[in-house]
Amino acid sequence: MNFWQEQRVVVTGGAGFLGSFVVDGLKARGCTTIFTPRSRDCDLRDRTAIARLFKDARPTLVLHLAAVVGGIGANREHPGKFFYENAIMGIELVEQARQFRLPKLVVVGTICAYPKFTPVPFTEENLWNGYPEETNAPYGIAKKAILVQCQAYRQEYGLNAVYLLPVNLYGPHDNFDPQSSHVIPALIKKCVDAREQGAKYIECWGSGTPTREFLYVEDAAEGILLAAERYDKPDPVNLGSGVEISIRDLVTLIAKLTRFTGEIRWDPSKPDGQPRRCLDVQKSIHELGFRATTGFEEGLRATIRWYENTLKKG
Repeated sequence: MNFWQEQRVVVTGGAGFLGSFVVDGLKARGCTTIFTPRSRDCDLRDRTAIARLFKDARPTLVLHLAAVVGGIGANREHPGKFFYENAIMGIELVEQARQFRLPKLVVVGTICAYPKFTPVPFTEENLWNGYPEETNAPYGIAKKAILVQCQAYRQEYGLNAVYLLPVNLYGPHDNFDPQSSHVIPALIKKCVDAREQGAKYIECWGSGTPTREFLYVEDAAEGILLAAERYDKPDPVNLGSGVEISIRDLVTLIAKLTRFTGEIRWDPSKPDGQPRRCLDVQKSIHELGFRATTGFEEGLRATIRWYENTLKKG
């Protein structure tokens, strides 16, 4: 607790999906000095804005969560935007952290940085053994470049920057916009909407055969805070649950939990994305003492409940 009471913490993306849970976790640990810059007030693509943030907040710790993200459709539609904005935010932030002589920086990367055909389970040592899956490669490479920068700055300047690789997140307050959402909120919305409208079927992208691993957002926030407390090494660390599920089984489970009883149709003309995703989580266990504690069905129920309650409120 003393560690957190003494910290001045900047959380980029602190008002977002993951960030809001990280901020709650900081408060629960006794941290009282927390800055959550909003994009309208601090454009993280602008080095002068970041320099001003460091000067005003005088942070002892920065948690960099801000990112431009989306599902397969959004990645295909905006590859340039996803590359530039994610790369420039990270590059400028790390550079300003160096100039400010920030005591510690935690950067949250992405599982999309892994090569398309990484052996399962993904170990951190396999991060550079191939090119990412094409639909999200610009995003994944932009985020992976920040890992290189963190390691280079540690080597040359002594910047204590650590880098985390979380798997796909889900939970309450997720993005349910069908134009940009990830697979779980997209499927929950499809099933709930179809149930409410009395639709006889829903349509899902691809073949249903790819697999994914998911981490409940509250668990992810805990992993990030543990890394801030306990980890000071250059090597990246996976954050995940270690549980793999096929998209076909995921759709079936979400349909059951949302009480949608209609037909599930697959559109094989749409892309599947990466064939498999499942992380080796041994390093996070040994280095951070982190284990996911929320069961997958339990987390899905909480997410569906939040979405349905939000719909009722209008």
